[in-house]
Amino acid sequence: FSGIETHNRYYVKNSMGQPVYFAVEINDFCNMQCCGPHRSFEIQICDNLNQEVMRITRPLRCGCRCFPCYLQELEVHAPPGNPLGYVLQRQSCWDRWFDVTDVDKNTLLKIKGSCCLCTCCNDIDFPILSADGDADVGKLVKQWSGFAREAFTNADNFSVSFPMDLDVKAKATLLGAVFLLVS
Repeated sequence: FSGIETHNRYYVKNSMGQPVYFAVEINDFCNMQCCGPHRSFEIQICDNLNQEVMRITRPLRCGCRCFPCYLQELEVHAPPGNPLGYVLQRQSCWDRWFDVTDVDKNTLLKIKGSCCLCTCCNDIDFPILSADGDADVGKLVKQWSGFAREAFTNADNFSVSFPMDLDVKAKATLLGAVFLLVS
C-alpha cells in the first residue's frame, strides 16, 4: 500500500509443492524506487541448505518494444560466475517473444507471450517452443491467484513444464525466464 518497492523473494517448488530453492533479489534502494519493474537486478538462488546454486542477472533495459536495441535480457549463471545461458526478448509488433539461448547465444527454445498480460479469472499461458518455433515443448503459466491477491498484492504464482530429458542448462535458463516474465 505504501508504493515503495522492496526486495522480491521467491519460493521455487517442485510439482508436489515441496520447496526446492529460495530466491532473493539483490538490489539497491534507488534502483528499486526509480526504475520500477524494468530495473536491473541480481537474483540469488539458494538450495535448502542455503548454498547459492545459481545467480540471475538482468541489466537495466527499456520496457518498450519500440526501442529494439534496449529489449529485455537476462543472464543465468550456475554456479555463480559460470554463465549457462540467456533469455533475450525479440522485436515483435504484437506478441512478446523471448529466445532461450546457450552461452554462445544460439537459440535453444522460444517463449511466446501475449501482448496483453491482463486477464481476469484466467491463467496466462506462455508456450515454450522448439528453436525453429514449430513444435510445442512445454509452457510457462502465470496462475490466477484469486481476485483479492491479484488486486491488492504483487505476488504471482508461475509454473513451468518441460520434457524430463531437456538439457539441465536449458532447464536452469527456463527458470531464469520466469524471473524475466514476472518482473
